[in-house]
Amino acid sequence: MFVAKKKIAFVCTDCGADFPKWQGQCPACNAWNTLQEFVHDPATPSSKGAGSRGGFSGQLSEVQNLNDIVLEETPRISSGMGELDRVLGGGLVPGSAILIGGHPGAGKSTLLLQTLCRLSDSQSCLYITGEESLSQVAMRADRLKLPKEKLRLAAETDVEQILELARKEMPKVLVVDSIQVMFLAALQSAPGSVAQVRECAAALTRFAKQTGTVLLLVGHVTKDGTLAGPKVLEHMIDCSLMLEGSTDSRFRTLRGLKNRFGAVNELGVFAMTGEGLKEVKNPSAIFLNRAEEIASGSLVTVVWEGTRPLLVELQALVDASHFGNPRRICVGLEGNRLAMLLAVLHRHGGIQVGDQDVFMNVVGGVKVTETAADLAQLLAIVSSFRDRALERELVVFGEVGLSGEIRPVPQGQERLYEAVKHGFKKAIVPKANLPRKLPDGVDIIGVSNVAEALEYL
Repeated sequence: MFVAKKKIAFVCTDCGADFPKWQGQCPACNAWNTLQEFVHDPATPSSKGAGSRGGFSGQLSEVQNLNDIVLEETPRISSGMGELDRVLGGGLVPGSAILIGGHPGAGKSTLLLQTLCRLSDSQSCLYITGEESLSQVAMRADRLKLPKEKLRLAAETDVEQILELARKEMPKVLVVDSIQVMFLAALQSAPGSVAQVRECAAALTRFAKQTGTVLLLVGHVTKDGTLAGPKVLEHMIDCSLMLEGSTDSRFRTLRGLKNRFGAVNELGVFAMTGEGLKEVKNPSAIFLNRAEEIASGSLVTVVWEGTRPLLVELQALVDASHFGNPRRICVGLEGNRLAMLLAVLHRHGGIQVGDQDVFMNVVGGVKVTETAADLAQLLAIVSSFRDRALERELVVFGEVGLSGEIRPVPQGQERLYEAVKHGFKKAIVPKANLPRKLPDGVDIIGVSNVAEALEYL
């Protein structure tokens, strides 16, 4: 009797490309040591979830004119937490697949358990735990003093069993914690492998699209902070969120990395307390908890996170280097951009810090990724270098170009009004961002290049 051979492939965990032989570097994405062995048995029939494919959306192909497609307003389901709804774009969308990642201990399971316990009063919810026992989840809910009467709970890792439970319960919201421990019996590889994560996520996403269920998946992260598993996992889902925050800080930030139903890079702020995660309605207030006496190198800037401005404090320390190669260390900022700004400061500002160690820090653990903080970084560095403290009521923002020009930033007027609301009386901004009507009692200085900005120090 003829028996088909098992096919062995090596799949890249970053981009999902597969190859017949192992090699150190993936030719598709050039990542090193990302190829993992995957055994595919053609004689084993595929599972019902993975075999009856109609695309990840669960719909059969049908050609239509774009103009003939009927647009229906999909009502969103409020999660009961304003910061989570903000990051999601206004609430949970029926039929959407949402992936929440984060480091161990960040609070992923706590956030979802709080959300489902509150949602279960008005919606049917099912929580699938694969990493904890039912008693452990119940103990956490009891410790957090959450309502437990209506939330349905099950401990299972077999995706086929989970789908059967979901078809029986027909929940409006389904949580799977976590996708890395789920498996399909038809696949020979171990849970957490490339094939298992890909096929399990595809089966669960297909069920969510077909039934209009909100699917929330918990994802692990690797050592460098990226989501574990194949890159195709992030393409399947509709929304990817990252819960960030160190264990020594009581604040957690929920950032949207991908969202098909709202703005990306939206930021939600939570405080970890003895009763779980609490929303922070005014995050600028917690990040501006400054000392009574302002030291040199401290400056406040306004960054734009998603749909709202956020005031954060930048700190710079410039000190004589005791080594042949001066250090450039950033916490919460991009190191390459700091090196570029130091070169602009030397060329167009006449200030040489090539023999100095330069340290930059964003207070509160916030990560600043936009270029609007360039001018504030430069002025903080000069303030520390000259050991001259800046005014407490001063706020600065603006992008710095390589030729020394100060470029305008988006939403400049909204940033100014947010700073005025928190008591700032003076601002240094790009000339193109000067508002037509100045707020009362506020001195706003418009600058067009680095030399003009340094004159006001």
